[in-house]
Amino acid sequence: MTEKFYITTPIYYPSRKFTLGNCYTTVICDSIARFNKILGKDVFFMTGTDEHGQKIAQSAKAASKSEMEYLDEMIADAKELWKMLKIDYDKFIRTTDDYHVKAVQKIFRELYDKGYIYKSTYKGKYCVPCESFWTESQLVDGKCPDCHRDVIDQEEEAYFFKLSAFGDRLLELYKNEPDFLKPQSRVNEMVTNFIKPGLSDLCVTRTSVKWGVPVDFDPKHTIYVWIDALSNYITGLGYGSDDDSNFKKYWPADVHIIGKEIVRFHAIIWPAILMALDIPLPKRVFGHGWLLFGGDKLSKSKSVASTECVDPRILVPRYSSDAVRYILLREIPFGSDGNYSTELFLNYVNSDLANNYGNLVSRTFSMLKKYRESVIPNHYNSEEEIDVDLINSVKKAVIDCKEYIETNFDVSKALASVFEIFSKANKYIEVTEPYRLAKDETKSNRLDTVLRNLLECIRIGTVLLSAFLPDCSKKVIDSLHIEKSLYEDLNEFYKLKTGEKVEELGILFPRLDVEKELQELAEINSEKL
Repeated sequence: MTEKFYITTPIYYPSRKFTLGNCYTTVICDSIARFNKILGKDVFFMTGTDEHGQKIAQSAKAASKSEMEYLDEMIADAKELWKMLKIDYDKFIRTTDDYHVKAVQKIFRELYDKGYIYKSTYKGKYCVPCESFWTESQLVDGKCPDCHRDVIDQEEEAYFFKLSAFGDRLLELYKNEPDFLKPQSRVNEMVTNFIKPGLSDLCVTRTSVKWGVPVDFDPKHTIYVWIDALSNYITGLGYGSDDDSNFKKYWPADVHIIGKEIVRFHAIIWPAILMALDIPLPKRVFGHGWLLFGGDKLSKSKSVASTECVDPRILVPRYSSDAVRYILLREIPFGSDGNYSTELFLNYVNSDLANNYGNLVSRTFSMLKKYRESVIPNHYNSEEEIDVDLINSVKKAVIDCKEYIETNFDVSKALASVFEIFSKANKYIEVTEPYRLAKDETKSNRLDTVLRNLLECIRIGTVLLSAFLPDCSKKVIDSLHIEKSLYEDLNEFYKLKTGEKVEELGILFPRLDVEKELQELAEINSEKL
């Protein structure tokens, strides 16, 4: 039976157009999903949007639109952005979808019937931009700990979820399932900041906010964001609907990839809800760090004024989806914060994409055309140390790449191991000097072997790379006539068909004039600010 793999992004809040920060999480998930397809797994990848709440209603009103008119435009823009970035999701869920609304109402009623939800009065601090309630002790300098804006006093009739009943079970979860929440620093934060001080029951409805899912047995109440939003991970698979086949097939999720600012909801509230419903927990929640711009983050509730160009709608058409995906995946240590700068991005395009990978493919294909009429040559047994070292290095990189993804979903290190293959191959060219071998007819077999080894490095590295940079990879894979290549094929050299003609390719990544690009991007960005 084929192994299943279910991965999710958080569902994003479309109170404004998606940013490069939103793209970061989505590109990570897309790459992990693609890699697991290379491993031969049956993959289901879901993303979507969290479309209820006060902020959406306010944004729609400010735009002089109805909530759905506003949302439909925002979601169309989001889907177009995902298309630009080659995000290959299986499901895009919207929390305004009818099936989701009905399923959330069923979930709420079941929790109520089981005694986990009760009616009372809420009085506390509320952050409108983040749509989060906070206790006085959780505020930072009297402000929201997430967006640092002012909070307001809120008092109203509300339903509460008995989150306080799950503290011990959550501690047992963290102890018995050490892989449930990663990295470990997130566990320490949840225990120290929330569970040990004592969990408070969670306000889960509003009467003052009308744009949301109504409680079907008490319609003046609107189901608060976190039961509505978190349930998407199961309702998107059909839980609570007439067809729950995908839920039975793919749940529990293999991993929820989220930003660290919403770990509390996914590592405390979500497992507690699932425990109350007697539904298996996701296998892992991974809270990654922030993509920082000028030392701060772009979030749903706060924008960063900067001279940096951070709009993916400008960057992708100008430099390619692969270039934008590369900087998001490669530079940020997964699990930690990382800084983005336009200059760093442009230099990576030149050094890694143009000079390393692009140059390797261009040089190899040019030599193949010049010396062998673009036909893949045979290889001849050789015990030369340089060949053995190359093959062993490539095999190690393949193993490393798989281990980084499967162990910690570390896309940054996985991608670095792929580019180690290309670096080794470029060094191999410098040492073997195929252009000199071509001048000596007695070295014909040796030239064939060198060219074949280079082509095999490109094949193996490119198949791995296809999980991360799908566009350029497809061009090379098509040129080499690779019909389908799974992980097991990458453990062997000499899988290409001898005698097959390789199609010519243009330049994959043109070298950039960094200073010129910086100046032009700064001008474009200043016009938008």
